[in-house]
Amino acid sequence: MNIAQHIAVIDELCYRPFPAEHGPSDVGFSGPGHHVAVLEAATDTDPAARAVTIDQYEKDRDAVYELLASRWGDTAPYNLQTVLLRTEREEIPRPWAELSACAGVAHLWAVEGTGRWVAVAVGDRDMSREVRLLALVTETDPP
Repeated sequence: MNIAQHIAVIDELCYRPFPAEHGPSDVGFSGPGHHVAVLEAATDTDPAARAVTIDQYEKDRDAVYELLASRWGDTAPYNLQTVLLRTEREEIPRPWAELSACAGVAHLWAVEGTGRWVAVAVGDRDMSREVRLLALVTETDPP
């Protein structure tokens, strides 16, 4: 997918109804109150190739940020590391706990008029899993 396609997926998810149950969707997976789109994914077992993929996905995340920031405003990066640390001592709601388990930082916006939040992140924490460029759309406020 290219950046324009990523934006189109995010735009569509901002208005797509949420399902009653957790499960796969046509773009990733969804559940009550959230959608997660896997915008890009790559399985690189070689550490050097994985690093190149992560770098490219971070550039793509930042390109998505630039386009969405022009629409919804500039925002500071959202530190998911602190959210992950908080999961050890408090209940962090879905989907934020899951996002913090796979990504370290996200770009985040409250989408005016929809009651929804959009986050874009690179899921690269788990070396045994594929690297993913993720878009989260949720009605759950970030912790």
